Amino acid sequence: MPTILGQNQYGKAENRVVKITRDGATHHIKDLNVSVSLSGDMDEVHYSGSNANVLPTDTTKNTVFAFAKEHGIESAEQFGIHLARHFVTSQEPIRTARIRIEEYAWERIEGSDTGHSFVRQGQETRLAQITYDGEQWEVVSGLKDLVVMNSTDSEFWGYVKDKYTTLPEAYDRILATQVSARWRFNWSGDEGETPDWEESYEQTRKHMLQAFAETYSLSLQQTLYQMGSRIIDNRGEIDEVRFSLPNKHHFLVDLEPFGLKNATEDGAVYYAADRPYGLIEATVLRDGCEAKIPVDLTNL
Repeated sequence: MPTILGQNQYGKAENRVVKITRDGATHHIKDLNVSVSLSGDMDEVHYSGSNANVLPTDTTKNTVFAFAKEHGIESAEQFGIHLARHFVTSQEPIRTARIRIEEYAWERIEGSDTGHSFVRQGQETRLAQITYDGEQWEVVSGLKDLVVMNSTDSEFWGYVKDKYTTLPEAYDRILATQVSARWRFNWSGDEGETPDWEESYEQTRKHMLQAFAETYSLSLQQTLYQMGSRIIDNRGEIDEVRFSLPNKHHFLVDLEPFGLKNATEDGAVYYAADRPYGLIEATVLRDGCEAKIPVDLTNL
């Protein structure tokens, strides 16, 4: 039977670019990992090998570094917008550009009397994805590997039980997770007011963490919904939030064989199990908005 070409894209993945901005003796760092994917009129390169419509991936790599110098890196989102617009508007065969960015944070070394000494922050990786097809923009920001814990104010009981259920009900437990989150902006292009991308990220992260800390949790699902709702309620530029929350289980150690009581009210001892783990995922939306962030975050 004859075959036809389906969806396709190409580009240069994981361009590691570090931009130093000097403000006198004080320096500022933007440390990004930028992946470019381009799609459009690319049938012939697959069918016959003709590269007539192909912008080399090496050129996309060079563009990333040149733009870091020409335009600077105000934010991951703004940098991605510059790149996406350039590829779509400068190359007729390219119809859609998708820019994915990871940002690694640095902070100044405390007590240092220089303005150029930093230590890499290890809390989370900031994420951004910008997609542009010549008419429509989509900006999705987020983070991954943000590990959080409540050492109390969490319960888990009243669940379905069958002959395979062995988990005891818990009325005082540790709740911990490693947050992977994406949020979609309602910004639609240059005609609308552009968000302050840096401020938006900091405030979104703040509301997410405050909701986690302040929710007395009867389930990780409940906490997830409160985190998403807090963001939607406080950040008008965001219409959708998607979470993937692995439950980082902490189980009470049985110390009775040693004549020891291991009770939460006395300050308990736990063992942290890395796998298997519960995986809680959901989308929280502004009322009236459509879900557009992919359900499988690993494909984002």
